[in-house]
Amino acid sequence: MRYIFHLGYLGTNYSGWQKHPDGLSVQQVLEEALSQIFKTPMYITGCGRTDAQVHASQFFFHMDVEREWDYDLLFRLNKLLPDDIAVFDIIPMEGQPHARFDAVERSYDYFIHTYKDPFLSGFSALYAVKNWDIDRMQRAANLLLKYNDYHAFCKMPDRNDHTICNITSAQVYINAKGDRLRFSISANRFLGRMVRIITGKLIDIGTGTLSVDEFEHYLIHPQETQLIKPAYPQGLYLSKIKYPYLDIPSRSDFVPLLADGLGNHRKFITA
Repeated sequence: MRYIFHLGYLGTNYSGWQKHPDGLSVQQVLEEALSQIFKTPMYITGCGRTDAQVHASQFFFHMDVEREWDYDLLFRLNKLLPDDIAVFDIIPMEGQPHARFDAVERSYDYFIHTYKDPFLSGFSALYAVKNWDIDRMQRAANLLLKYNDYHAFCKMPDRNDHTICNITSAQVYINAKGDRLRFSISANRFLGRMVRIITGKLIDIGTGTLSVDEFEHYLIHPQETQLIKPAYPQGLYLSKIKYPYLDIPSRSDFVPLLADGLGNHRKFITA
């Protein structure tokens, strides 16, 4: 039987989702906990990858078991897991759905704060900028929906079969005080470091060190090399995954949004 697990995690203490020998991963922690419960090696397949220190307010993985358990697996698993990983739902599935390949849309949120705050440092990226040009940032974000080759916005594009991504939404938000920002983006797929690279460019645009025309140049000419400066990892959250057969609201969507009637960008109110 195949089950899909719905979870969230803070990535601060991990080298990313994917299991590898160079550091502790979220996948490793989950597999070890599941193996302890089932008393046999258990292997899971995630819906994607996240970089070291990147968070996921919504994530899915699938797992196959030979027979159904007769105890509260959700309770036992969460008791074993550390506080920075939580499983929300365990969903029995018909057939062989795939957590990674069946996803039709992924969404990310990137959070920025502009003042030193020990309570935000692990969950939002500090960029000490007083005046942000949100209009120019949103103009650049709007361009992302016009193009689909993101070769120039990938750390290692040659590792991919192709670099075509169809972005369906890209929005920049700022709070009333102007000291908290959020960039939200959705697409059918993303390349390695793509969201952090795009966010880094938007930060440059918002601070006046890059023009919107220069940004568009690399969308028009994706094969041209450019300086890649990804935004810091701790501000990034994988926040939503959609499947043709599964669309669950994120348990950690804790930032209420408020439309302000300004057209292409809106303000958000921090909790």
